Amino acid sequence: MQHYSKLIQIIFTFCLITFLSWVITPTAEALTQIRLFDISYKDCPPELAQGAVISSGSAAANCFIVTGKAENGTYKTVYDADIYGRIYDANNDSVMQNRTRLGSIEEVPPGTSDFELRISVPANQPLPLQLKQFKASGFSSQVRR
Repeated sequence: MQHYSKLIQIIFTFCLITFLSWVITPTAEALTQIRLFDISYKDCPPELAQGAVISSGSAAANCFIVTGKAENGTYKTVYDADIYGRIYDANNDSVMQNRTRLGSIEEVPPGTSDFELRISVPANQPLPLQLKQFKASGFSSQVRR
């Protein structure tokens, strides 16, 4: 009889833990897709372009500002939206080797808004740049502080 009592106690504890983990577990924040369009670029203003170098720290680089429109089709502000895209030079060579994440947009309000992103491109890459496959995704609440 005592054996059944222990078994019932174990089953009850298991059921209670399972139920509480289901009730208390916060919902996962799903990524919200942001459409990026009207993508173009321009030279950086002189104060941003001074001493531009690529990540290796020694190679000369050209500084550009990528601009465009971000469309948030939800009714909530999207936060920390990572921008992904491919950038090629005039010879169709990749400007950002092994890198598609280019930066982020801190907040994207509902509707359409402007965004801009600073990039550095090795000075030896021929222009014009080709900006392709730009998109973004973010969260319905802030995740980075």
